[in-house]
Amino acid sequence: MTPTAHRADRRTSVPARPDLSAGPSGPVRLLLGAGPADAGVSLVDHLQQWGPVPVWRATPFMDELDHSGLRGHGGAWFPVATKWRSVAASGGRDVVVVANGAEGEPASDKDRYLLHHRPHLVLDGAAVAASTLGAGRVVVHVPPHAVASMRSAIGERRRAGLDPCPVDIVVAPDRFLAGQESSVVNTINGRNVGIPSFVGLRPVRERGVGGRPTLVQNVETLADVALVARFGHEWFRQVGTPGSPGTALLTVTGWWPSPRIVEAPLGVSLAQLLGLTADDVHSLQGILFGGYGGGWVTPREGGSTPLTEEAMRSIGSSLGAGVVVVLPKGPCPLAETAHVVRYLDGEGAGQCGPCVHGLGALSTAMAQLAFRPRSLQGGVPAIEALCGLVEGRGACRHPDGAARFVRTALRTFDAHVGDHLRRGPCGPGRPVLSLPLHPRSA
Repeated sequence: MTPTAHRADRRTSVPARPDLSAGPSGPVRLLLGAGPADAGVSLVDHLQQWGPVPVWRATPFMDELDHSGLRGHGGAWFPVATKWRSVAASGGRDVVVVANGAEGEPASDKDRYLLHHRPHLVLDGAAVAASTLGAGRVVVHVPPHAVASMRSAIGERRRAGLDPCPVDIVVAPDRFLAGQESSVVNTINGRNVGIPSFVGLRPVRERGVGGRPTLVQNVETLADVALVARFGHEWFRQVGTPGSPGTALLTVTGWWPSPRIVEAPLGVSLAQLLGLTADDVHSLQGILFGGYGGGWVTPREGGSTPLTEEAMRSIGSSLGAGVVVVLPKGPCPLAETAHVVRYLDGEGAGQCGPCVHGLGALSTAMAQLAFRPRSLQGGVPAIEALCGLVEGRGACRHPDGAARFVRTALRTFDAHVGDHLRRGPCGPGRPVLSLPLHPRSA
């Protein structure tokens, strides 16, 4: 199918029930056809693989999205249809749709993959959102490495007349908080670039880009939207659980020589996904879910708990942005944690006491526990008290995530904490957790 034929289909399509048999079977969806040397696909190749996007009227598609149970994969796992309805109810002015691919989380690479290798699936979802919400503008918010890929894809679509409104690119800053919703809007508006707004201020769904109602949606979520639009909610629910349907892209670090992106049916356990045996689980020190705002859990908890946001929260962690780090025996988990907390301290927005003072004190205390335990005054209770001082008091949620990261490390590695306090620090080891010491290449 040529792009010209796709344009004609968009003008003449009607929102009939999607053909369930047309969708791919099995749990591999967003990574369908991916290989080690997989490269970005042209619009022609994209349409040959997926076919055209049917034209939906706004209300029927909003209902379809609701029935699908799709939830946002940017970190909060909020129901997508509920978010869209909230934006639609915010007024009659032109809506702005933002495809958010900032991916400030250093341990994540899933959005990078989509932006380089599945750009048209992301842009299909953004186009569906724009049509459904009556948007007058789509903004693609991506790091510098993805600009060329997205510019090429947008150009192909513009020449084919696929998108219902103009699509612009705004470069995301290289900051941990760059992908936070209000931070995205501030960057696009050119004010307080990469800095989130205070919690409790008017939400971006009411007053966002240019003062307009704004939908900020993660690029993986938009790729899923494109598939729901093509194949329908019943197809989407063929994988996953009733409460968490579909799949999730996960960046898995520590299990293979280098990080890999896998597609997981929601509701399976990590042991099922990776084929972990009891001996494998025993060889691990801990598992981190959700990235550096997520939480550590024991290998037994992490291996057996279903991969859903609710199940992860029940053990003190989160699926978050789809990060999984399995920590083998060898590296010092307290040193790993201390390095990350120092990074999180440096990435704070600097607009409230918990960021300016609290995270610095927490970073110092974790460095003492990891490297100079005899200098730690007050022991572990002092660190837990610092967590309590920053939790729930910040201008944004950044201090809360750092506190959870520390609290769960103290709980998961309690035996290691005791060894440090009694015997001193561990020797140097190979680090596992990724930190942006150098820019990552595309």
